This record gives sequence, C-alpha cells and structure tokens, in this order.
Amino acid sequence: MLKLFLPNEHVESVHHIDPVELKNKGIKGVITDLDNTLVAWDRPDATEEIIEWFKKMDDQGIRVIIASNNNEKRVKLFSEPLDTTFIHSARKPLARAFKKAQKEMKVDKDELVVVGDQLMTDVLGGNLAGIYTILVVPIVKTDGVFTKINRKIERRILKWMKRKGKITWQEEKEQWKK
Repeated sequence: MLKLFLPNEHVESVHHIDPVELKNKGIKGVITDLDNTLVAWDRPDATEEIIEWFKKMDDQGIRVIIASNNNEKRVKLFSEPLDTTFIHSARKPLARAFKKAQKEMKVDKDELVVVGDQLMTDVLGGNLAGIYTILVVPIVKTDGVFTKINRKIERRILKWMKRKGKITWQEEKEQWKK
C-alpha cells in the first residue's frame, strides 16, 4: 500500500527535469501540479524561469497540462498567459484529472509523466493512474490549510520509506548543496 506513495523519481525542482531527456525516453506529455511545484502557492504569475521551462518543453514537442486541486480563478489566471491547458478542481489523487489530461494530449500512459510536490495528491494519483511520477521539493515551506494536513502525513510516510531503504534522495540533496 505505501508503495503507491513512492515516486519513480525525485528532483530538486522542475528546472532539474530535462526536456531533451524526457523526449529521448519517449515522453510526449507532462501533467504538472501548480502550487509549490511551478511557483509558490501564493504567487499568482509564472516566473521568467517557469516561462522558459514551458518554452523548452514546447521546443521538444512535449505538451504540458496543469492539473491543480485549486479553484478555476487561480489556475486560469496562471495558465492563460502561458497559453497552456489546465484542469482546475482536479480532486487529485482521483484518476479523473489524469485521464482527462491524457485524453486531451492524445498519448499513451507510458508517454506521460506526472510532476508535483505532494505524495498525497500528485504521486499517489499518478501512480494509481499508472503514470511515471516525479516528486519535486516544494518551492516554499508554507502551505495552504489542507496541504498542511497532507504534509504531516507525508512526513510519516517519507520517514517509513527512508527506514526501509526505499528512498535515497535526502543523501543526494546533501550532494546538490556542495
């Protein structure tokens, strides 16, 4: 059961996800979370770095869809200037949003990745949908009310995974700082 919370990969940020590498692996689509994955949860607009990341994905022929549990106003305000498709009120980890994004992109599951900062929504949902998952470090340490509850549960799951030798990225993260 707890294996469903284990991401296939873990990176520091979306900027550590190389579009050329994804393309070489046959990836044609990215389903990404918004808050604390692309920008801080309380930042309304994309940063220049995120705009460039979307452009790099597009240059490799990789389509990006934002799937967020946040409301339509929040997700639309962020997504429209990027000219990217979005799914608001996604109700992750339920499969509906992942299936909708896959159908929109007209790709197979093995041509997709799910990127997000939460085990309880992004990783669990992606794994349940049978899609490769990439966990990123949350951009900021603060969260909205509901996410705070998820983070407490996540910490326990991560502690168990580390104890069982299922994750190693804490050691890798120390190497990133050097």
